[in-house]
Amino acid sequence: MTQLDQQGRPEPPFAADETATLLGFLDYQRATLAWKCAGLDAAGLSATAGVSSMTLGGMLKHLAFVEDIWCSVRLRGRAPHPPWDTVDWDADPDWDWHSAAEDTPERLHALWQDAVARSRSLVAEFLAAGGLDGLAAGYPASRGAPPSLRWILFHLIEEYARHNGHADLLRESVDGLTGE
Repeated sequence: MTQLDQQGRPEPPFAADETATLLGFLDYQRATLAWKCAGLDAAGLSATAGVSSMTLGGMLKHLAFVEDIWCSVRLRGRAPHPPWDTVDWDADPDWDWHSAAEDTPERLHALWQDAVARSRSLVAEFLAAGGLDGLAAGYPASRGAPPSLRWILFHLIEEYARHNGHADLLRESVDGLTGE
């Protein structure tokens, strides 16, 4: 049974195999982002801190994109899901961050939750077919050798952990909510 902490986040297992440990830490980081973005209206999700243009809404949309690009596109070799499939990334390489201000809080949360659910399913399929050592099917050859699923999971944990640090500062600036 999964233990939940005071914020309702699933605690990563203390004694498990590598796969369960990686997935446990990824789910913990995902739950941390959900906690930091919970209960905020459009103004709260659009708030910035200091001179940065980063927002919690932009973070939700960016991490939805990260989930899709790494799990659907690079890991499984599939086409990007909407809205990523029609973005002109050359015109605005930070479109995911910038366009979040045009989305409702409900849309941002749904976009991220759908991407996470899709990623969980795709990772489970990949694990069943080959495990952590399996190589990404959609990684561009021009970028070198494809990463393993293990590498992708570590990268997702790193991406969430880095942005969750930003989320701490942003959320505190919105309403004073603090916590790890």
